[in-house]
Amino acid sequence: MDASAPTLARLRGLAVSAHTVRVLTIVNAVMLVLIVGTGATVRLTGSGLGCEHWPGCEPHHFQPKSFHSYIEFSNRVFAFFTILVTLVTWIAVRGHRRLAFLIFFGTLLQAPLGALTVHSGLNPWLVLSHFLLSVVVLTLGVILAFEVRGRGGTRLPPWVPRLGLLVAAAGAVLVLSGTFTTAAGPHPGSEVVRRLWSFQPAVYWHVRATAVFGIAFAIVLVWLIRNRATQARFGYVLLALLGVQMVIGETQYRTHLPWWLVLVHVTMAATVWAALTAFVFSLWRPRTMS
Repeated sequence: MDASAPTLARLRGLAVSAHTVRVLTIVNAVMLVLIVGTGATVRLTGSGLGCEHWPGCEPHHFQPKSFHSYIEFSNRVFAFFTILVTLVTWIAVRGHRRLAFLIFFGTLLQAPLGALTVHSGLNPWLVLSHFLLSVVVLTLGVILAFEVRGRGGTRLPPWVPRLGLLVAAAGAVLVLSGTFTTAAGPHPGSEVVRRLWSFQPAVYWHVRATAVFGIAFAIVLVWLIRNRATQARFGYVLLALLGVQMVIGETQYRTHLPWWLVLVHVTMAATVWAALTAFVFSLWRPRTMS
């Protein structure tokens, strides 16, 4: 029998208030957004091979010694605390332990995946999978935050949440095409890393995904507003974030992609995806308001 099992059981037996659990899940989701930003910082500053070993930077030196190694190592430290938060959240929740465990396990899986990525010399497909796993875990983190606070909202006709799925699918293509756009741009993560795909085709698909997403989202949001559905408030937040993101995206394109602005764009993309998850989830899991 695993010696750690009794300890884990005792920890799960500790009384944790519902308010504390809700706060933990929110912190959990915020950390999962920020880890995307720290990972993007590593890539955009060309620090992907700043620490060529894992978990230490060098074979006989655990700590970083240069600019790039400090950036890469800082990302690892933040990832450690993110894993810790997901672990505490998994222990604390009561009714959604499977979901919380998947979040913890997915975040923990980033560590060996990161090590494999470094040892492969930043294989672009591994870098891409590293990012996409973050998006999946972030999605689950937002859903968990909503589940523990209870369902709420106006009950909707079936076509509205179904169209919400189209919004989510278009948003997923938007994130994926944006990832390819960044991977094909001037910041591949290191001088020795080949770029993934080419820039113009990536931008082509990214712009068209934006159009599909925008039309579907506009139809849903207008219906929610006209029918005074409570889910519209999530749409307002998403709309505001999308406006900011579009301004950032257009500015970075016209200023020839400065790395710090691309970093803001990538971090905002994670924030927008979290808001999109919340919006679509609210369409599918409402309750009749009294």
